[in-house]
Amino acid sequence: MLLGPTAAGKTRLSLELAEAYNAEIISGDSMQVYRGMDIGTAKISAEEMKGIPHHLIDIHDPGEAYSAAEFQEQGKRLITEISGRGRLPFIVGGTGLYIESLCYGFRFSEAVADEAFRAEQDAYAEAHGAEALHARLAAVDPASAERLHPNDRRRIIRALEIHHQTNTTLSASKAEQTRESPYELCLIGLTMDRKVLYGRIEDRIDQMLDQGLIAEVQGMLDKGYQRSMVAMQGLGYKEIAAYLEGELTYDEAVTLLKRDTRRFAKRQLSWFRHMKDIQWIEDFNEQNYADNLAKVREIISRTLGR
Repeated sequence: MLLGPTAAGKTRLSLELAEAYNAEIISGDSMQVYRGMDIGTAKISAEEMKGIPHHLIDIHDPGEAYSAAEFQEQGKRLITEISGRGRLPFIVGGTGLYIESLCYGFRFSEAVADEAFRAEQDAYAEAHGAEALHARLAAVDPASAERLHPNDRRRIIRALEIHHQTNTTLSASKAEQTRESPYELCLIGLTMDRKVLYGRIEDRIDQMLDQGLIAEVQGMLDKGYQRSMVAMQGLGYKEIAAYLEGELTYDEAVTLLKRDTRRFAKRQLSWFRHMKDIQWIEDFNEQNYADNLAKVREIISRTLGR
């Protein structure tokens, strides 16, 4: 598996490794599952794939919510199928919960969807703001509240729903999970100097805007996708939608997007730093790419004997 924050350089390296080790790539990104959301998710194009099979990309319409439990189920099936073809399953991404749930076989809460409860929490957030809803979670499950951003309404409501139905917390459930994997894992993490990473993030956002991010978001709004939908809460989509609907100026939206993406990258790194088994490439950048590629291949050889 190749893990790391947004803009760390996972895509280029994943293609070289997949070609070298006869691998098929399973995307570990919670937003690249959505069709038509290409620019804002930095989705790899068919041409860029260079004929290497990629899975769990463009499998849902933006109006359909996608969950970690669904990713886990599909990921397990794909690992079996890819291995059966004599190829190496290669998970690449930055959505920590998805990847960790697949690595270690997390059991997800049996609490069922309570649409009335969800609508009540949603209405509360609309009336009082995201911070007020987040405070509700902090009152019953401070550990989950610390981990979740106030704008992550869907996961906050799910955590509240679990507590409402089971009288236990999401964080307590996670603490009981096994940390033993059914797989032979080789987890490689990419990171770099924080200032360098933040510069790459800002450059990527500028490039997205040049490539037509605003038109992409406008197209989704024109198709009737509501801003409250899970897909439209993704980075780049909620900020640009707010600009298009007159709530922010262009400069305000771009500044907010860059700030929130930097914060998101920080949370990604924090999540992965708490995972065991990851072997880190700490200074991954273009200047020492060849040296780091050699380090990665040495890690794979030592771990998997390949």
